[in-house]
Amino acid sequence: MQYSRYKNDDAVTCLLCKHYCTLKEGKTGICGINKNEGGKLRNLTYAHPSALHLDPIEKKPLYHFLPASTSLSLGTVGCNFRCPFCQNYSISQTDKVNEANYYPPEAIVALALQNKAKSISYTYNEPTIWYPYARDIAVLAKKAGLRNVFVTSGYESDEVLEDMQGIIDAANVDLKSFSHEYYKKVLKTSLDGVLENLEKFARSSIWVEVTTLVVPGVNDSKEELEQMAEFIATKMGVGVPWHLSAFHPDYKMGTTPPTSLQKLLEAKEIGEKGGLKYVYLGNVRYDGSTYCPKCASVLIKREVYRTEVLGLDLEKGCCSACGEMIEGVWK
Repeated sequence: MQYSRYKNDDAVTCLLCKHYCTLKEGKTGICGINKNEGGKLRNLTYAHPSALHLDPIEKKPLYHFLPASTSLSLGTVGCNFRCPFCQNYSISQTDKVNEANYYPPEAIVALALQNKAKSISYTYNEPTIWYPYARDIAVLAKKAGLRNVFVTSGYESDEVLEDMQGIIDAANVDLKSFSHEYYKKVLKTSLDGVLENLEKFARSSIWVEVTTLVVPGVNDSKEELEQMAEFIATKMGVGVPWHLSAFHPDYKMGTTPPTSLQKLLEAKEIGEKGGLKYVYLGNVRYDGSTYCPKCASVLIKREVYRTEVLGLDLEKGCCSACGEMIEGVWK
């Protein structure tokens, strides 16, 4: 795809995210890592990851996608959001690229194969802003029989979201709030843009799960949690997993108390009452297993990141006990 379009003799428009930044010669966008050089968009982090780890797929979190597998995970620097609670702020809120870390796409794929990973995850900071690098890796990964995973705040441009089809296999998308004002004033983006993309993800070939970091005093009211649950159920589908993660004090919110287990349990109940089949708690010690929504059999047992497939027929994608089909990508 084309990552930018001509604006005028002195500027181009970046096509990577919904900010659609207009970049004059020598300038970078909101993300700090895409630059107009000679009328062409240059991604400054290309081949320069800031983080590279082998993770359980459950850590993304993805609970209905290749359970108990590992994913080679990488991130760069920069972000198109300004979340004051960011837990990866040391890389997401800087534009300092360590060019000594050099991993071209073929090296990333080779590492994944060497470590017997089943997928490559583009994560830790917002992958949309380094899509030129992620895409080149993903195309090679597909040829090698690997799957590709996006962990994103959901602010992809229309062009990127369309291009992802057939290349990206799964995504975990953050729904950070249901307040238009909070997205605009604090996160410096648009809730409407994220909701639009969530619906597009749900209609696409990409398997999608949703994560909400439940932050005390920010997005943890009963009304807002009900709005989020209703949106997922009615606009995306009751089979879309919703991960409710506990906040811990970090970055600019160091004095905000951590999310209580009681609050997460209340949120889980709201999600289930809203019709969602699969609601999970994260960043706390609590039962993370998947149960059959029909007969309540344990399908996948999870303890922290130890995962064991028990009552799920991976070939058929159904409960072994009652035959209920279970939404997900299982093989």
